Amino acid sequence: MCSHQSSSPSVDGNAPHIVAAHPEQGWNLLCNGAIVFDDSGELHPDGSVIAPRRAFAGQLAVAA
Repeated sequence: MCSHQSSSPSVDGNAPHIVAAHPEQGWNLLCNGAIVFDDSGELHPDGSVIAPRRAFAGQLAVAA
């Protein structure tokens, strides 16, 4: 496991990278042990969770 502390890109551009991709299941494993889901949720190795950031139906743009 690498020394990255979060799955967010840092100022110096040293963001964790994907070590196992599972797009058919909707998740990726990062080098820091975090699992990032396609719905923007995250599960960190310490057990902490970042909830998905979802838009409400009223906030979605409608294509014409």
